[in-house]
Amino acid sequence: MSLLSIPYAYGFGVYETVRVKNDKIVFLSDHILRLFLSANIIKLEHPFKEKDIKKFVVDFVEKVKTEANAGTYNLKILLIGAGKGEDATLYILGSSPLFLDKKFYRDGVETITRVYERIYPQAKTLNMLGSYISYREAREKGCSDALLVNKEGNITEGTRTNFFTIKGNIIYSPLSKDILLGVTRKHIFDIAQQNGFTVEERNIPLASISEYDGAFLSSTSTKIVPIKKVDDFEYDKISEPLRKLMFLFDDFLNSML
Repeated sequence: MSLLSIPYAYGFGVYETVRVKNDKIVFLSDHILRLFLSANIIKLEHPFKEKDIKKFVVDFVEKVKTEANAGTYNLKILLIGAGKGEDATLYILGSSPLFLDKKFYRDGVETITRVYERIYPQAKTLNMLGSYISYREAREKGCSDALLVNKEGNITEGTRTNFFTIKGNIIYSPLSKDILLGVTRKHIFDIAQQNGFTVEERNIPLASISEYDGAFLSSTSTKIVPIKKVDDFEYDKISEPLRKLMFLFDDFLNSML
C-alpha cells in the first residue's frame, strides 16, 4: 500500500478483527457482515462479496497453519476505499494480540473516562485518532481502557471494547445508535437471554455507575472482563451473576472449538 494513498491517510477504510483459536475461525460471517455495514455507512463502495472474503480468510488460515503452526491469534481484515468502487482494496493480516492476564478476569480491570464521540458510532473505521489518544492515556495511567463519554454525560463504549453494567440478572447496554455493535456483544446477549438474564438498552450516565452491582467490557480478544474501577469509583466485588455470565460465555466459545 502506498504511503501516498489519500483514502488510507484520511481514514477512508473499515476493518474487522477476527479471533482464530486452535485454527478455528470464530464468528467469521458476523464480522464480514459488519465490515459491509461499516462500508455502507461511510459510503465506501467495493466489489467484494461475502463468499469471496470467506474464501480469502480460510485460505489465509490454512496457509498460516501449514507454514507457522500458529494455532491461536487474531487476523485483521482491512477494506480501503478508492475513487472508484472497483479500485477498493482488501488486506488480510495476522497479529499476536496482547491477551489479558488471568488476574484481571478474577479481580477486574481499571478504567478511566474521556469525553469523546466517534463520528460514525456504528462503523468500525480507520478514523480512530480520538480513541487511540484516549487508550494511550489509559495505559499511561496503568489502566486497561478508557471509557468514552458523550456530550450528554453518558458512557457509550471503550476505545476498543463494548461497555455494560449489570444489576442482579439484568444487563444494561448503551443505546445501539451510540455504539459499535460488537460481534462479541451480540453473542453475549444471546447466551444471556438463553440463561435467565434480561438485556436492556438505556443511557448509562457516568454519574450513575454506583447504582449498579458491577460493570464489564467485551471484545474479540478479551471476551468478557469485569471492571473493578472507573476513575475514582471502585466496585467492591465482582457480582455472582456476572461471574456466571463469564462462565457461560467461555463455555459457549469452548463448545465451538
